[in-house]
Amino acid sequence: MNDGFVKVAAVTTDIQVANVEFNTKEICKGIAEATDNGAKIVVLPELVITGYTCGDLFAQELLLRQTKNAFDEITEFTTTVDALIFIGLPFSHEGKLFNVVAALNKGKILGFTTKTYLPNYRDICEMRHFAPGPEVARRIEYRGQQIPFGPNLLFQSHEMEELVVSVEICEDLWAPIPVGVHAALGGATVIVNSSASADTMGKYKERRELMKSHSMRLFSGYIYANAGTGESTTDAVFGGHCLILENGEVLAESEKFENGIIYSELDIFRITTERQKNTTFRLEDFGLWRIPFDVTLDSGNSEMSRAFSKTPFVPEDEKELDEYCMEALQIQALGLKKRLEHTGAQTAVIGVSGGLDSTLALLVVDKAFDLLGKDKKDIIAVIMPCFGTTKRTYENGIALPMLLGATVLDIPIEEVVLQQFKDIGHSSEVCDITYENVQARQRTQILMNLANQRNGLVIGTGSLSELALGWATYNGDHMSMYGVNCSVPKTLVRHLIKYQGNAIEKKQREEGDLGGGIGVFQTGERSVKEVIADILDTPISPELLPAKGGETIQRTEDLVGPYQLHDFFLYYMLKYNYSPSKIYRIAVAAFEGTFSPETVLKWLKVFYKRFFSQQFKRTCMPDGPTVGPVSLSPRGSLRMPSDACVDLWLRDLENIPES
Repeated sequence: MNDGFVKVAAVTTDIQVANVEFNTKEICKGIAEATDNGAKIVVLPELVITGYTCGDLFAQELLLRQTKNAFDEITEFTTTVDALIFIGLPFSHEGKLFNVVAALNKGKILGFTTKTYLPNYRDICEMRHFAPGPEVARRIEYRGQQIPFGPNLLFQSHEMEELVVSVEICEDLWAPIPVGVHAALGGATVIVNSSASADTMGKYKERRELMKSHSMRLFSGYIYANAGTGESTTDAVFGGHCLILENGEVLAESEKFENGIIYSELDIFRITTERQKNTTFRLEDFGLWRIPFDVTLDSGNSEMSRAFSKTPFVPEDEKELDEYCMEALQIQALGLKKRLEHTGAQTAVIGVSGGLDSTLALLVVDKAFDLLGKDKKDIIAVIMPCFGTTKRTYENGIALPMLLGATVLDIPIEEVVLQQFKDIGHSSEVCDITYENVQARQRTQILMNLANQRNGLVIGTGSLSELALGWATYNGDHMSMYGVNCSVPKTLVRHLIKYQGNAIEKKQREEGDLGGGIGVFQTGERSVKEVIADILDTPISPELLPAKGGETIQRTEDLVGPYQLHDFFLYYMLKYNYSPSKIYRIAVAAFEGTFSPETVLKWLKVFYKRFFSQQFKRTCMPDGPTVGPVSLSPRGSLRMPSDACVDLWLRDLENIPES
């Protein structure tokens, strides 16, 4: 456990129904394997010591007596085990039999959680054997000890006070108000479920979706251990379905109809941070019992089994990605549609460069005009070549809007830029930041003036990634009248362009219209798909320095770092409020084989320095739609002072070696 991560395991052991001796050996074997692999919380199924399907054998005094002896043996076995163990058993007390899950920690019995909801329908008849637990937990005597007994017991770590674990038992999850609701509102950050849920067609999916919803609403970790294939098949089959979830996300899931162990790491700090941010999640004092437990913290250097996507803004599943792109583009286009309607603007004025961001913005404008039923000639696409513009980007910057039916204006700016150099006494031979920014501001001035002239709005093209890094000229490309890409990260931009390009080409082919014959431009007739493919293949560059040999000498990612890394840093910094050292740790794991730890650290430091120093640009950024999980809008998404000091965050990285 380090950086808030806690390794956990859900264990489905081999069992034989009513063979307590065999089951005990398998349970101890499973606990040993899980903890040898670093698990600090280990969950086993419901009634696993005897088997869930014992039926009327639960009334046999011999079985119950042997169960208690086996439980004592398992408790003794955990004396040298550095973990919190949850194990299900039938437990007789004061003439009644209860379905309980015991919590064990280093040879101590911390508590018996009782099952609240006993299913008694169809072929399930638990009330034939078991009594419901008490409404409120109390102490009972067991083997000369006073042990907490009842529902909603909370087990709290000494080493990490945010780690608070509570128990649901199978049906407790399926109730209209699951038991875990009160536990979570009472402070539990992790819910475990010892279960014996039989499998029927589609039951796997039902369980998964129920747990995803449950853990998402509760902002909790969830560990589900289900009875396996050793149960009796008299009337049902048990498939050993185990899951580990966090805030609605499945971290690990067992194979169907296989016994075994699954592992993952729960991020307790992420859970508590999400709860802090959500004002509808309100902790309540239900008077729940908090019972301490001890586990040893690791050094933070242990290998993680949990995977982190290199592109957290981009779904990995192709079908899901298509749906995500469709939804993102619709949000962008609807936002612009409303703004155009509200202002009564006749035209949309957009600067095009043949680069990624302006291409996406153009496609969004095109889609918004479709929604409005407006003539595409009122899209004013302006290309403004200057010193660094290459033939490739120039041709692509003109070809795409022509294919879409937009009005294209070609306004070279070299002369006016040179005049501005002369006016301010700047040598055109000095290619510094002034040299670059005069060009960017001149382009914005032209766009603004055209918008006034043609009753239009200037559409901003800058992306979320550029805003995060401050990679924009203040009052240059930083400014617009509506920024459609302002919450779209660079790693998603490519996918949105490809998706929408395919959609446009499909529509044009169906309508027998490939741009009205205006797609012939210099290099020959090209389709929307072909132009977009070339744009996607073009290196990212502001093209503000003179080109050499027809090729740009500026590559953005050489200057500010790989956008894949910066988007990763941004996601975990703002979405989950991770510390820099924690982001470094997961980035090194995620990008193993792609970027070295030294490279990750280098650009992580650059990211934090730029993010803090460039907040003043974001403080006055134009309106634009929130598309994904992270936005930098100063009107609510990120209320950060422009003069905040970055030192605290950089110091967090000081102890990480650079090589």
